[in-house]
Amino acid sequence: MQAIVVDDSRAMRMLMGRLLKDIGFEVAEAGDGSEALDSLRERLAGNPVQLALVDWNMPEMSGIELVEAVRSDPSFAGLRIVMVTTETELSQVSRALDAGADEYLMKPFTRDDVVGKLELLGLPV
Repeated sequence: MQAIVVDDSRAMRMLMGRLLKDIGFEVAEAGDGSEALDSLRERLAGNPVQLALVDWNMPEMSGIELVEAVRSDPSFAGLRIVMVTTETELSQVSRALDAGADEYLMKPFTRDDVVGKLELLGLPV
């Protein structure tokens, strides 16, 4: 399965990417929402991405803006999105889910936290 990790922190992209690779995903990375959207569009014709782990606070295009852009495009109907962020307020969680995120994962997290979210989404782990 294909996944993309979207975070402006290179260290966080590497951490999440390694975790996803260990459970069987092929992983692409993007440093912001705009870069991620370009990458997602490029992959539509060939090997589309099934999972996106998206940070909230990023330059250029935030995670919430990326979620809204993806959900407004029917080409990405099968993409599962997990918002991964330090935002802990219930209103922020609600905002992400209302925008179209499938799940919400708060930093810091463990491998088991990620696996649990993927299982909730029905993804093979």
